[in-house]
Amino acid sequence: MKTWLVIGALLGSATMANAQSPGDWVLARFKNGNFWFPGVLERVSGDRLTIQYDDGDRETLHVSAVRPYNWTIGSRVECNFRGAGAWYAGRITSLGGSSLSIDYDDGDKERTTTGRCRSR
Repeated sequence: MKTWLVIGALLGSATMANAQSPGDWVLARFKNGNFWFPGVLERVSGDRLTIQYDDGDRETLHVSAVRPYNWTIGSRVECNFRGAGAWYAGRITSLGGSSLSIDYDDGDKERTTTGRCRSR
């Protein structure tokens, strides 16, 4: 019984990893940090995925550092307010492609791009 559970868990993980294909919009942990940044999956090579981030950066990561893009209206994110380098928490209030509106927790509002935002 335990053997079947382990095999099932391994097969489930493999299926999840293979669900990502080039061209998919994803969230990835840039430099294996604590935040998830949006980007497009460019290439799959075994368990390594190359991501072209929305802000222009690119890197190759282990599949465990990448997940499907899941931001929606109401999602909590942190954005680089006005691109000035300071990150503030807020909620997405509108979303269309790589363009989004944020209502920050401090009351400010901003129209920005996904390349200036991240999630935990």
